[in-house]
Amino acid sequence: MKVAVVGATGLVGSTMLRVLEERNFPVTELIPVASEKSEGKEVQFKGKKFKVTTLPKAVAMEPDIALFSAGASVSREWAPKFAAVGTVVIDNSSCWRMEPGIPLVVPEINGDVLTVDDKIIANPNCSTIQMVMVLDPLHRKYGLKRVVVSTYQSVSGTGMKAVKQMMNERSGVEGEMAYPYQIDLNCLPHIDVFLDNDYTKEEIKMVNETRKILRAPEIMVSPTCVRVPVRGGHSESVNAEFEKEFDVKELTDILRTTPGVVLVDDPAGKKYPMPIEAEGKDEVFVGRIRRDISQPRTLNCWIVSDNLRKGAATNAVQIAEYLMQHSLLKESAQKEMIAR
Repeated sequence: MKVAVVGATGLVGSTMLRVLEERNFPVTELIPVASEKSEGKEVQFKGKKFKVTTLPKAVAMEPDIALFSAGASVSREWAPKFAAVGTVVIDNSSCWRMEPGIPLVVPEINGDVLTVDDKIIANPNCSTIQMVMVLDPLHRKYGLKRVVVSTYQSVSGTGMKAVKQMMNERSGVEGEMAYPYQIDLNCLPHIDVFLDNDYTKEEIKMVNETRKILRAPEIMVSPTCVRVPVRGGHSESVNAEFEKEFDVKELTDILRTTPGVVLVDDPAGKKYPMPIEAEGKDEVFVGRIRRDISQPRTLNCWIVSDNLRKGAATNAVQIAEYLMQHSLLKESAQKEMIAR
């Protein structure tokens, strides 16, 4: 199977390559893609070196799948060109997420919306993915009414430049700034651009994407997104109000048996999810589960996940796996899978 990774030299792109290898995705031909200035650079995959190519050359190679992580403007221009030659594009940018007719997918939750005709598939925002992974099984049981969420998002969500800024500040070295302020020893309640309603674009993504993925446009979501001086792994404080009453033990049992979710909830033993322990893992971790003491049918919890993996690369690869498992790729790719 021909697989292109667009943005292969970036943080998410390199993580995509790692996840493809770790999950033994059936790549028969890898096409690493980046900007023209990166053409000819080499990336590692399964112990071999592959030269980076450009977008026009990659389109001409007609890959079966293209995993995109190169920003919204690149996706807007190039995803349709790949789709036109029969490639299924799985895009990690914000470009297509709320586009009518484009599926926005977390495979464990709504993979069933995918069809063989979908040539562009949107990968949700990292902060949205980890929250809906926990809330979806509870919504199915109790009916989610309202969510108030505050995020604690790591600098790797911005990219290599932001990680370097934080490490430079930690070492007392002057360097290029990814943020308008110092991030080490600081918190920035500002992710993406501010909109006319004074919410940031990142916050509104969480509102709209949650509703679309859960297929519940009536759910109310009130987010505050904050950048914190953590290298990898996003954390979220979530307050969820339900339509139906719940039993906390029953609720935790539901989460304990939810695929892709790991329950870490032992206050007496000082065990709870932390980004330092989630980094490098594919699961979503949840703990600090307790009933809201201020109003009925409401839950507080703490959710943590590696934003580069389940929040981006792993979810994209899982979408590709779902397409294969449900015979939703073009015929040539399916024949390759059967042969293997």
